[in-house]
Amino acid sequence: MPSVFSYLSSEIDWCEGNFKRSAVIAEYYNTISNVSFFILSPALLYLNRQYCKQRTFPLYFVCALLVCVGIFSSYFHMTLSYVGQLLDELSILWALAAAYSFWYPKVYFPRYMLGGGRQKHFFWLSGVITVVSTFLSFMKPALNAYVLNCIAFHLLYLTRKELKKCNDKRVHRTAKIMIMWWVLAITSWISDRWLCGLWQMINFPYFHSFWHVLIAMSLLYCCPLVIYFDVTYEMPSFKPKLEYWPSDSWPVAVPYVELEQSHKQC
Repeated sequence: MPSVFSYLSSEIDWCEGNFKRSAVIAEYYNTISNVSFFILSPALLYLNRQYCKQRTFPLYFVCALLVCVGIFSSYFHMTLSYVGQLLDELSILWALAAAYSFWYPKVYFPRYMLGGGRQKHFFWLSGVITVVSTFLSFMKPALNAYVLNCIAFHLLYLTRKELKKCNDKRVHRTAKIMIMWWVLAITSWISDRWLCGLWQMINFPYFHSFWHVLIAMSLLYCCPLVIYFDVTYEMPSFKPKLEYWPSDSWPVAVPYVELEQSHKQC
């Protein structure tokens, strides 16, 4: 019986051919495309540094977990090992759990979480669910990726509800671009998973590497949106304003949140 750390011990094998470009890296492009996560985290921290000064821990912690996602995803695609697969999936699960714990708006908390201490109760509830989900992930690892991708639909639902309450055109623009990147990302993921035979036939089995880059781009727009709404709900002394780097006039620009005094409800 092969070790769970052994190369190719995972039950998942993506479309890219194994060891085609390196004797030690199973899926070369799927591995190196994870550099997008190492760029994503420092970019978010630098651009949203005003927010970090006010609420240091949440964004730093989530960005650290996103770096872990990049590390473990690289390890998984380099080895295609069972341990690498679980580390990759669990790092995503814990990053999502941390984001929910820190930024889930109180107005959407379950009804029984009323009165003082709601944030603490929700934090512990999220922790329990995450721990249980961690153990369940060992039961059928092949399903983990599908379950994690389904969480995106809940995030899209929350985004839609928040957009209904907000008239800021920049917020709507950022949300549309985020969704565009996500649609491209999930299309790439599904294409690699379900249409592998076609891509191998035309010698272009690289859509999972596109997924890594595209989902990082989606997160680059998603995180400022989350920060914007967090400031709106939790920091009433500030008014959040979406800006774009390097300039508003550029056809492709990265959003970030600036904080202004004298908050006005969106």
